[in-house]
Amino acid sequence: MEAFLQTLIAGVLLGGLYALIGIGMTLIMGVMKIINLAHGELMMVGMYIAFWMFTLFGIDPYLSVFIAAPVLFLLGILMQKFLINPVLRVDSILPENQVILTVGIGMVLANLATIFFRSDYRSTPVSYSTTAWYLSDYWKNAPIELSLSLPWTVSFVFAVVITVALWFFLAKTDTGKSIRATAQDLDAALLMGVNVKRMRVVTFGLGAALVGAAGCLFIPIYYLYPSLGGQFTLIAFVITILGGLGSTIGAIFGGLILGIFESMTATYVGMGWAPAGRFLIFVAALIFLPGGMASLLQKKRMRK
Repeated sequence: MEAFLQTLIAGVLLGGLYALIGIGMTLIMGVMKIINLAHGELMMVGMYIAFWMFTLFGIDPYLSVFIAAPVLFLLGILMQKFLINPVLRVDSILPENQVILTVGIGMVLANLATIFFRSDYRSTPVSYSTTAWYLSDYWKNAPIELSLSLPWTVSFVFAVVITVALWFFLAKTDTGKSIRATAQDLDAALLMGVNVKRMRVVTFGLGAALVGAAGCLFIPIYYLYPSLGGQFTLIAFVITILGGLGSTIGAIFGGLILGIFESMTATYVGMGWAPAGRFLIFVAALIFLPGGMASLLQKKRMRK
């Protein structure tokens, strides 16, 4: 029982970080109707920013969130405005050319990282990297002794705070409401006077900022290398499909499900089977839940 709960909690902590990665891709998908296949490479850029801030100036990776997120937001805006928008305006025999463009952007970012930083594995040796805290320290009569990694816990708390801030932005601000309107019905948003082009630019920048922040939260607990982005692009894509295309709430549930599934698979099956589990969830979602978690949530609302 203790091992099960330990694994479950580890899966929830991992799933919270996965959800933050997935939300960034889901936002871009919901507003622009394209899959950003350079998503993981943008996260890699955020991780390198955190790494060099720590190496050169001694800035804690968690504080680097406040540096990397604005930088990635600006980078996302520039990518959308000067690379993706011109492609979207061109009529092509292949309508998915903007998706292919994001693949190319990802390859360029990965190769530039290899040229400038080499393909060495890097990490941020923070003093608390191996620190753990125990449930009994805060709950003296706890029936089970559970230990939690301090970096994983702090990263999860940061991810929750960022997610709540994003919800507030989307639900309470005019810009956030305009982004939601654009995602729900493009034509209606245009009729209501929403500047759709601007919302697309802001959304891409916001998605890049979110995944850049996720990179800063991962760097204290993960190795960094230039080709890192591919696996996180895959993770974000699986979460987007599992949660439902364009659904931020679905992305949160999708990230948690994937994190728990990987943690359980690694503990009870084997570490090497965790990546394979992503494909199993991906295929199962396509077959049994093609609309993702968002379709289930929508059905429940309709019943009420």
